[in-house]
Amino acid sequence: MSEVITVRVPRELRDKMKRYENGWSEEIRNFIEMRVQQLELRELIEEIVEDPSRPRVKGDSTRLIREDRER
Repeated sequence: MSEVITVRVPRELRDKMKRYENGWSEEIRNFIEMRVQQLELRELIEEIVEDPSRPRVKGDSTRLIREDRER
């Protein structure tokens, strides 16, 4: 399931984007996904700093490390 969001950009920027029509929707989706991952990671780091004794990773940490390195 997906949702639709609308982004307002200045007309000048939209005109420039049209010159380089290259799948802006996908690029914007990828950026948003990456940014959300960064924010989630920052949140996790802040939790670890607050209480370093509490375990955070459930499951196979090597799989998580591999996934992160592949990105």
